[in-house]
Amino acid sequence: MFDVEKIRKDFPILSRKVNGKPLVYFDNAATSQTPQQVIDVIVDYYHNYNANIHRGVHTLSQEATDLYEQSRQKIQKHFNAKFSHEIIFTSGTTHGINLVANGFSSILKKGDDIIVSALEHHSNIVPWQMLCERTGANLKVIPMNDEGELVMSAYDRLLSKNTKLVFVNHISNALGTINPIEYIIEKAHDSGAAILIDGAQACPHIKPDLQGLDVDFYVASAHKMCGPTGVGMLYGKEAWLKKLPPYQGGGEMIAEVTFEKTTYADLPHKFEAGTPNIAGGIVFGAAIDYMNSIGFDTIAKYENELLQYASQKLLAIEGLKIYGTAKNKTSVISFNLEGIHPYDVGSILDKLGIAVRTGHHCAQPIMDYYKIPGTIRASFAFYNTKAEIDTLVEGVKKAKMMLS
Repeated sequence: MFDVEKIRKDFPILSRKVNGKPLVYFDNAATSQTPQQVIDVIVDYYHNYNANIHRGVHTLSQEATDLYEQSRQKIQKHFNAKFSHEIIFTSGTTHGINLVANGFSSILKKGDDIIVSALEHHSNIVPWQMLCERTGANLKVIPMNDEGELVMSAYDRLLSKNTKLVFVNHISNALGTINPIEYIIEKAHDSGAAILIDGAQACPHIKPDLQGLDVDFYVASAHKMCGPTGVGMLYGKEAWLKKLPPYQGGGEMIAEVTFEKTTYADLPHKFEAGTPNIAGGIVFGAAIDYMNSIGFDTIAKYENELLQYASQKLLAIEGLKIYGTAKNKTSVISFNLEGIHPYDVGSILDKLGIAVRTGHHCAQPIMDYYKIPGTIRASFAFYNTKAEIDTLVEGVKKAKMMLS
């Protein structure tokens, strides 16, 4: 049985107070909280193993290297990548996207098309705009509808022999929409295009099978998955990673250096220049272990219960509108109160100890579509409760009364 109260005891921060009120943390789409089991691994690394990796013959270096590479293998197994060297450690999802965009600078040419969707985070828009400026490629956009779903018939029409790359998020951070990436990937490949999926919002809720999806690139961040900030992963098919040039130069990514010529290291080190976030990489694996101990099917089922409960309770408030009503969505609710700025509501909720996100959520084109300045976003994780949702609902009612 899923015992949310037992799970909550794993998260020290959930017992603290904010502004004299018990913390209600509903900003999980930005950053999830970290359980004690994962915090302990951070402490253990610095207590017992702190050394640079891949470079030393001494015991600490070898032990730290083993832990780091074991974590890479955990990530490979979790995402079902074919090889561990297809997992590149990054500083996060944004780093992974920029790495791929930089690599394609030497592949794209003027007149090529690349496709993004209207539901993207700025991190999956701006790097591709910069790529188009460098190469002369054309950026095309899959439109969305009022429910916050992508229009697949329009996607079909955008694809052509000129399409070289497609970039779509797995789940929208602003609306919670789960995109039909299986279809998107298949159609991209039918057109001869490569495809990158931004999995930052998906990985806390589901367990992607990268070989099953047949995706070319997939990116994610540890801090969305009960792990630390400043570390993430880029998955790339071996053939693509061998084709792309290195993103940065420095130590570790080289095979041999002379002043006449440098040759590059094999995968994955070709893309991992410099001293990495060693503790972060190790702890990323520990965070995945923790989430797998609960089970992603269990997490998805419980979070869907929270989504349905919260949607029903919030919609009972007169003048409240939810943006993003896709049939297939995860535990994110973006909403507004009629005639009230979202920032004002968020400020009052904070005084009540309730953490939500307000603004455009780094997805300004979505807000432009709805012709709004932003939304109040409540995003739920498996350690949240229905009682906390009740607190949110009462807080929104109070904010409405104060601001109307």
